[in-house]
Amino acid sequence: MANVDGTWAITVKTPMGDQKSDLVVNSSGDTFTGAMSGTLGSDDVSGKVEGDTLIWSMDITSPMPMTLDNKATVDGDSMTGTVKAGAFGEMPLTGERKA
Repeated sequence: MANVDGTWAITVKTPMGDQKSDLVVNSSGDTFTGAMSGTLGSDDVSGKVEGDTLIWSMDITSPMPMTLDNKATVDGDSMTGTVKAGAFGEMPLTGERKA
């Protein structure tokens, strides 16, 4: 199983430009808890760990209410994945481990 724990600098390429945030991951077996904070606010997150892949959802209210479905695969100190944002479809997600 990959080491997914740490603080990650995340960038999501959205129609409104790059959205940057920090994702803190603390895994325990096949689940994780943590927090995500960025320009649009912060929220606690929790999700599943499947091998080297993190899967989580989060509800946002800005710029409009919607649920973001996130899936990212960790490879060493980087991650790549997608964020599915309702009618906006999938947007690419990248991240680098900060600590």
